[in-house]
Amino acid sequence: MRFLPVFLDLKAGPVVLIGAGELLRAKLRVLASAGARIRVHAIDGKNDLGLSVEDAARVDILTGDPLTADLAGVIAVVCAGAGDVGVAMSARAQALGLPVNVMDDLEHSSFIFPAIVDRGDVVVAVGTGGTSPVVARRVREKIEALLPARIGELAEFIGGFRKSINERIAEFPLRRRFWERVIDGPIGAAVLAGRKSEADVALKAISDPSAFARADKPEGSVALVGAGPGDPDLLTIKALRTLQDADIVFHDELVSGEILDRIRRDTTRVAVGKPGIGEDAVNQRMIAAAQAGQRVVRLKVGDSFVVGGGGEEVAALRAAGVVYSIIPGITAGLGGAADLETPNPIISDLLDAAE
Repeated sequence: MRFLPVFLDLKAGPVVLIGAGELLRAKLRVLASAGARIRVHAIDGKNDLGLSVEDAARVDILTGDPLTADLAGVIAVVCAGAGDVGVAMSARAQALGLPVNVMDDLEHSSFIFPAIVDRGDVVVAVGTGGTSPVVARRVREKIEALLPARIGELAEFIGGFRKSINERIAEFPLRRRFWERVIDGPIGAAVLAGRKSEADVALKAISDPSAFARADKPEGSVALVGAGPGDPDLLTIKALRTLQDADIVFHDELVSGEILDRIRRDTTRVAVGKPGIGEDAVNQRMIAAAQAGQRVVRLKVGDSFVVGGGGEEVAALRAAGVVYSIIPGITAGLGGAADLETPNPIISDLLDAAE
């Protein structure tokens, strides 16, 4: 990942936009729709930019040389259809430590524009490192189809209560469960259906937020998840969901970083060494975490029942009375055979024996 996705506070200062033609107007529409204050240098002299009255109030059209313009207080510089002026402006902006984007020119850009899904307070940015805007646009279209129309209203609604509720719930995991129950339950459904006043009444009626969260607190459990041969795209959907819901993940050191990136950011991660080492101690730690009410994942390379003694873990969990589930992964052998486009010898032997 070369470009880190960040969100720029457009209230912090104006954006300078330099360029010409439809490329300039396209970037102007993006910035104006986001509520930015914009200083525009149309280097082709065409200042009729087709702005609405509301957007025009936040746009200053400047006629001077952009290479000598005052950049005090500016938060970013954008060049679209600016030609050599854009390259020169990039050098000036970077010398001042200002973020700069030169359209279709990664060499002279310190940030890039993603494809954007805009749902008010919910904004999804899709980037391809500047390599393929068309791919980013196609991904954006799929996300657009999945997101509820009022998902931004739900985020805004929660934002109005978040501070007061969090002040009444001391434990962070319990806060998360509270908001999970709000979002996934009748209150969230009411907001998404356009019944915000009904949701407001229901949330204010919760007298004890901690008790509300505990009422939906899941029983502690352990999921034995196979990570597959290391390709995150080969994780099963069930495995992905389990990793996202986990409170703590015990993972082999051999699990790839790409797989670990699929774990929710605030989940506790515990590296427990290579398969087969200290498994008894790992089992006891998993059992203790589950008995404390946590959702535990034991993440192992390949398939947990092929590599690393999954049967022994099941026996320990059964003996302790801990609820568990098994989510198999693609074995390293199958994954390797697919990469090499060769038959898996184990499967081939079984087929030969069946004949």
